[in-house]
Amino acid sequence: MISALGSNLEENWNSLREGRSAIAPIAAVDTSNIKFKNGAEVRGFVPDAHFPAGAADQLDRFAQFAVVAARQALTQAGLQITPALAENAAVITGSCLGGQTTQDMQFWEVYHDGKNRVHPLTIPKTMSNAGASQISMEFGIRGPVYTVSTACSSSNHAIGQAFWLVRNGAVDVAISGGSEAPFSFGLLKAWEAMRVISPDTCRPFSKDRQGMILGEGAGMLVIESLEHAEARGAKFVGEIVGFGMSSDASHITKPSAEGAALAMKMALRDAGIEPAQVGYINAHGTGTPVNDPTESAAIRSVFGGKVAVSSTKSMHGHGLGAAGALEAVATVLALQHGVLPPTANFTERDPECEVDVIANQAREAHVEYAVSNSFAFGGLNAVLAFKRT
Repeated sequence: MISALGSNLEENWNSLREGRSAIAPIAAVDTSNIKFKNGAEVRGFVPDAHFPAGAADQLDRFAQFAVVAARQALTQAGLQITPALAENAAVITGSCLGGQTTQDMQFWEVYHDGKNRVHPLTIPKTMSNAGASQISMEFGIRGPVYTVSTACSSSNHAIGQAFWLVRNGAVDVAISGGSEAPFSFGLLKAWEAMRVISPDTCRPFSKDRQGMILGEGAGMLVIESLEHAEARGAKFVGEIVGFGMSSDASHITKPSAEGAALAMKMALRDAGIEPAQVGYINAHGTGTPVNDPTESAAIRSVFGGKVAVSSTKSMHGHGLGAAGALEAVATVLALQHGVLPPTANFTERDPECEVDVIANQAREAHVEYAVSNSFAFGGLNAVLAFKRT
């Protein structure tokens, strides 16, 4: 995991456990003509420290994040992609925007600077599958490789499909997650027009919440069958047990409690577990006036309000297409360590958000099952269920 909270898994987990928010003034873009000023950026990331000379220039920032996170995941898993495994391995990633930084830069040069030529690799740098393809090439993975783009549910859809590929025996191993790098002037202006960005910070489920905060980074998981992991003596950190997805089929931006609840029910059904067995939910929890009450109602309808809930977006920001991946990693770590990360910046309970919010301080709890929610514009919902090992 690489995010505003840290450049590796340990740094991210320490920040999550301590409830340390990484939301700060945006440094990558001049915000003097943008109404909001704060974001959750990955600070101090030096591409040339991760890629050979000249190689970083061939990859947009979002793809660089994807590759770095995939390397970390494979190293932690102690997994080597041998020629025999390469044909039975997959890379499934999620990204909402693809190479937004590159696209914005090239548009600026054409429309503002009047240049008649752009970077010759503009197309491969901007394509949403650039991260997945680079991971495939770096590790020689020759099985299924593709990218899912379903707005803010992209990573959960990707991880869920990777899980099903492994469970169904189509592949032995999958690298899956998502990445995003949204901090470019044009995109920030587009989000400004949506009027859903907070002027200060992200306070999910808090009565005085004013909106979301954009974030960036990547999260990657190595998913393999229990038999494959045990055969190679792997030390696994968690089990993915269920995946559910649904469509609201109602509104392009306004979420539906019924659609969200259906995805959660389908994830539980896929996992073969009951709502009472779930002890923690990493909520979509954007901090917007509309999302949080809607998600709270969905959670109550499925779980009866008796499950601990937090939104780590309050710390690492809304990673858009990477959000589900960042939150999947956070959820697995919570189960592994018996510590449920908090909702940071929380000030006052909202009667419209009647759920058990873990406010500001982490909660020690050894729960067996946890759920991670992603609900996207377009009414596309994707929910993952995990088990402590």
